[in-house]
Amino acid sequence: MSNNFETLFDKVTVHNTSFDNRYIVAPMTRVSANEDGTANERMQRYYERYAKGGFGAIISEGVYIDDAHSQGYNNQPGMVTDNHVAAWKPIVDKVHEYNTKMIAQLMHAGAQVQGNAYTDVSIAPSAVAPKGEQLGFYGGSGPFPTPKKMTKADIQSVIHSFVSAAQQAKEAGFDGVEIHGANGYLLDEFITDYMNNRDDEYGGSLEKGLRIIQEIIRSVREQVGEEYIVGIRLSQGKVADQSYRWPNGEEAAKLIFGTIGSEAIDYIHVTDGDGTAPGFGADTLSMSQAAKHYGKKPVIANGKLGSPEQAHKAVQEEEADFISLGTGALANPDAPHRVKNGTEMNDFDAEAILFPEAYIKDMELNAYLK
Repeated sequence: MSNNFETLFDKVTVHNTSFDNRYIVAPMTRVSANEDGTANERMQRYYERYAKGGFGAIISEGVYIDDAHSQGYNNQPGMVTDNHVAAWKPIVDKVHEYNTKMIAQLMHAGAQVQGNAYTDVSIAPSAVAPKGEQLGFYGGSGPFPTPKKMTKADIQSVIHSFVSAAQQAKEAGFDGVEIHGANGYLLDEFITDYMNNRDDEYGGSLEKGLRIIQEIIRSVREQVGEEYIVGIRLSQGKVADQSYRWPNGEEAAKLIFGTIGSEAIDYIHVTDGDGTAPGFGADTLSMSQAAKHYGKKPVIANGKLGSPEQAHKAVQEEEADFISLGTGALANPDAPHRVKNGTEMNDFDAEAILFPEAYIKDMELNAYLK
């Protein structure tokens, strides 16, 4: 291994949990679970590739958290029933065989729904349809329908669902949970100006929009205990509105990261189109720099950090504590081993991996797990 990249392979401890290195697999929607939301053997082989490939941790694809409105895609895995828990256990156990940690990303789709086995109605902070159109490679088409505005009872039900799913993830053996507050899904909608026009304690200002996130963090922490990892993922861009930026730029970042960082959260995971680029206009901090500076918690950076040079620079300059790879991991499930051995990285082939739909392909499993 080049001495230039040794920092990427430091052992790092977060909240009493030790990670073998700074490389993490980012959560990615792969729509490969059974119709009832149970994980399966194909998913086990998929996740095992990353553990075998040397990643210090894997964050699962977003798992839905209730049998009502939270599911966002057909064939998305759930964390609701005893069967869901039982199906995840062998996957987590297999990942642990390689001393790789596994974190469950808990997700509520909100208005950004492309498939739900339980209901035809979506819910959101306000009755406003998301911008953009559904993504074909996730099985959707056309504009998003207009959601139902959430009642306060709906909000309390969602908080309860996050808590219940966190407990289920703990029972399945996951090392922690990541609350999905990014990419235009429900929690992100509460802090998105055009998606939240409420006039109660959950809307009308950015501070009030953050309230549901704070309540979920506190409730989840109370349920899982002080020693269990609880993280959060945040972004500006949405699945179907990638150009969105927080109004007031870095001032909004200061409020968002500062508020969330003051909670009992163990890390902040930020994603941007380019994880090293200014996040709020020319000559501003990147998302990871802002999260680190204002949130004062360990930071996972994501976005075009597949090259070891870029990843090392982010860690070396203390912009991030961990690097998560999405498409870089899809192309190189053994990316950490490649960096250690000085092996060239594969280019990401979107056509082969994500199209026509983003389910796990045979060629992925056959090429990288031998």
